[in-house]
Amino acid sequence: MNPNMAWVGTALALIVAAIIAFAGSSAGTSLFALLVALAFIMQWLAFVPAYLKQSEHFYDLTGSLTFITLTVLALALVDDLDMRSAMIGGLTIIWALRLGAFLTLRVRRSGFDRRFRSIKPVLPVFFMTWTLQGLWVTMSLAPGLVAMTSARQVPPDGFLIVGVCLWLIGFIVQVVADEQKRRFRLHAENQDKFITSGLWAWSQHPNYFGEILLWTGIAVIAFPVLEGWQYATLVSPVFIWLLLTRISGMRMLDASANKKWGDDAAYQAYTAATPILIPRPPRPSRGASDG
Repeated sequence: MNPNMAWVGTALALIVAAIIAFAGSSAGTSLFALLVALAFIMQWLAFVPAYLKQSEHFYDLTGSLTFITLTVLALALVDDLDMRSAMIGGLTIIWALRLGAFLTLRVRRSGFDRRFRSIKPVLPVFFMTWTLQGLWVTMSLAPGLVAMTSARQVPPDGFLIVGVCLWLIGFIVQVVADEQKRRFRLHAENQDKFITSGLWAWSQHPNYFGEILLWTGIAVIAFPVLEGWQYATLVSPVFIWLLLTRISGMRMLDASANKKWGDDAAYQAYTAATPILIPRPPRPSRGASDG
């Protein structure tokens, strides 16, 4: 990426975050905006040693710690903690601990993260990736953070039940998919193969489907508390979908896979028969799995 474009990307990320900070704090509390600012400050502080050491090893760890820090502060600084806020906080911390540990250990095992191979030496681009992580934290957590910092409280209702169910389904799908792929990669004979077994027979990216679904659940739980401009934070699941399908995630993985296996008839058959994101049972006519 052109360094000048990276600065533009950084500026756009900050503009979007500022809009969300304004919307989330529109009901009178400034705590939401302060926590959004903290999300970026934590990334920038971590960026300094990361750039100096040319290391990406604590990128994912920093993201997870930011989710946990913002959530803990939101719960600790409100005057009266209700069940909805406690549920959002608990679910967020569980997710952040699990994903942060999983991604950090994966990078440690491999010794590098291929996403950062070419961008670490380029300051504007590397800085932009850390800024985008601040935006990811902000946008993902936005509706839940509004609910946790709001003085408005709504008794447990159907939105809470449905939201928790969506989160549980999404979390289980993500954890199972990640574990299936991890175990697949443990076998030396699978290092140059693509996984088509388990949930990966139902979707080419089941872990991303789980990610989108669980954050949709958080938005549903938070919905009854929102008012006025705060409804803008419900863009959260849409942002996550765009991030994972159009900006990074799937786009990068699919490009790499097509470069590696694009001429492989088995891979062509797999991608033709398997949904890209939303899972469905595999077609009986599919051939044998590579994994």
